[in-house]
Amino acid sequence: MNIELLANLSYIVSAALFIFGLKMLGSPATARRGNMFSSLGMLIAVVAGLTAEGIVSYEYIAGGMVIGTIIGALAARLVGMTSMPEMVALFNGSGGAASLLVGWATLYGGGIETFTAVTILLAILIGGLTFTGSIIAYAKLSEVMNSAAIVFKGQRFVNSLVLAGIVYAAYMFCLDPQADSQWLYVTLGLALLLGIMAVIPIGGADMPVVISLLNSYSGIAACAAGFAINNNILIVAGSLVGASGIILTNIMCKAMNRSLANVLFSGFGAVKQGKAIEGEVKPVSVEDAYYLFEAASNVCFVPGYGMAVAQAQHVVKELGEILEANGCEVSYAIHPVAGRMPGHMNVLLAEADVPYEQLVEMDDINPRIENVDIAVVIGANDVVNPSAREDEDSPIYGMPIINVDQARTVFVLKRSMASGFSGVDNPLFFGENTRMLFGDAKESISGVISEFG
Repeated sequence: MNIELLANLSYIVSAALFIFGLKMLGSPATARRGNMFSSLGMLIAVVAGLTAEGIVSYEYIAGGMVIGTIIGALAARLVGMTSMPEMVALFNGSGGAASLLVGWATLYGGGIETFTAVTILLAILIGGLTFTGSIIAYAKLSEVMNSAAIVFKGQRFVNSLVLAGIVYAAYMFCLDPQADSQWLYVTLGLALLLGIMAVIPIGGADMPVVISLLNSYSGIAACAAGFAINNNILIVAGSLVGASGIILTNIMCKAMNRSLANVLFSGFGAVKQGKAIEGEVKPVSVEDAYYLFEAASNVCFVPGYGMAVAQAQHVVKELGEILEANGCEVSYAIHPVAGRMPGHMNVLLAEADVPYEQLVEMDDINPRIENVDIAVVIGANDVVNPSAREDEDSPIYGMPIINVDQARTVFVLKRSMASGFSGVDNPLFFGENTRMLFGDAKESISGVISEFG
């Protein structure tokens, strides 16, 4: 069989696996299988692409697979769940950098037509923006740099100048597309700068949206690189990633009742801080918490990033099983932007083998939250903050939240009274029906479990 025909057939199989895999990722019950399908599709696509073009020998392909497998296995085993958002940010940046390099390498083939020059430029431009933007997102998520929105006077004017410079340099490059063109270097430098300038004014609470958007950018860059090298499967894969990332970004923006433009350009949380909160917190001991748990008939856990920090998902599941054995109805309410990346809480609970049917979306739990005896907030802050409903001066005003304050009793598990990642104080902590269970969430829940024993 002709090797080119075999490669095209392989691309069709890969595209089908990508589509089925992406469909399966829409449900927690099939997400793991979908990930495997997509990985298999990518393996087939990479091997077919390299062999069909005769770029490298089989020995190099096998060597690359071994090295990639080792890196992937180490990342999966050694990177903690708390660092998963940072790792995703680095993956997005790596995808952008790869597209940039593919586009740049295409220039060395010579004989570049105008359309190809434009696609190469897009791959370099979007890839560069994605790379530096992802590095800044990583730095904010890991708190290497200030996670708050960084704004300064004249910032939008500076950004406008950068954009204007990119447009002019790109036009000059397309007039004479060469690998060593000075206009290419100018475009690349400004693209890298734009990635930094685009992410620094975005506050920590919006990082899940940024991660999703940068993921989309990496897909669009890959699609442009696919046009540049005339590779169909790269076009398909990039289009799927780009489109799904945009759709997920839109869903998350709706979950915060904000537009994408507001997320990108508002400097969220940089100025407005909301009204000062007055009141007295009511601490509760593990022993007193046990008595309330023991008498409860309906308990809802609301996880946040603090659960990832404490690695408390396994003891949460154990407590849930004990409560069920005690005749209690147990559920887990998931906010679309809880944690620091899309689906962060779903991943944590899946790791602990929490039954999928017990995961409840925000829109489903809110209508029946008044019938919940105990809402257990584990490290969440912004997604349960009543200021989003009540305080028009709050930077999160208008954001849909899980209305845990309307439950009969609220247990908030926190180490301290510190505000969440967005820096917005939470009046929930001072509510009449709220009890603060201070300390490490894993130790606190383990203490409750021991009381049942």
